[in-house]
Amino acid sequence: MLELQNVSFSVETDGVKKDIIRGVSLRIGEPFVAVTGPNGSGKSTLAKLIAGIYQPTGGKILLDGEDITNASITDRARLGITFAFQQPVRFKGLTVSDLITLASGRKLSVADVCTYLSEVGLCAREYVDREINASLSGGELKRIEIAMAMARGTKLTLFDEPEAGIDLWSFGNLISVFEKMHEKKGGSIIIISHQERILNIADRIIVLAGGEVKEDGTKDEILPSLLTKGTCAALASKL
Repeated sequence: MLELQNVSFSVETDGVKKDIIRGVSLRIGEPFVAVTGPNGSGKSTLAKLIAGIYQPTGGKILLDGEDITNASITDRARLGITFAFQQPVRFKGLTVSDLITLASGRKLSVADVCTYLSEVGLCAREYVDREINASLSGGELKRIEIAMAMARGTKLTLFDEPEAGIDLWSFGNLISVFEKMHEKKGGSIIIISHQERILNIADRIIVLAGGEVKEDGTKDEILPSLLTKGTCAALASKL
């Protein structure tokens, strides 16, 4: 269970204080939670606060009752939090197999690695020895990163706009992968997104605006309102 207690985050530029996250309080334990909202609403900042990339300037963050407010990103990873960046990092000299094995924290056979790659729709034998470099497309990197998250099998997995910068075919496959993760994975998955097809498979939708929670409820409670207002269409990047 993830709990945010009155969490705030501010930055100061040229002597001017700007509030990015304003007193957010949430308890998250559902299998699949989507966080949405307009650009600049604080979605990515909130994800980075949970992951430990940023430290809150106010409030507390707890994981299973343990205060992790001041814990580093490394400590949070050890406690079971995985963060997938909006733009996956390329690791020159490392192969796909190396990364998935490192993510799992245990020795994996080629067959094990291939199983994870197959789960995300990649032809395993073609990718297992590929280097993580510029030869891989954005969609391929996204799916490899998701395979790494699956291999880790952590309590909480955060995805920051996984649809960003990928083509329609890859996006359709990502939806299928998230549906599989939703069905099979223990713990919670939090996805930062404004894509209707991702929101449509969430158990819960949290809407941020101006750094504050404006709406919070089940998909059936929140999504019809977003669709009626045309919010999803207005927020979504056209793929």
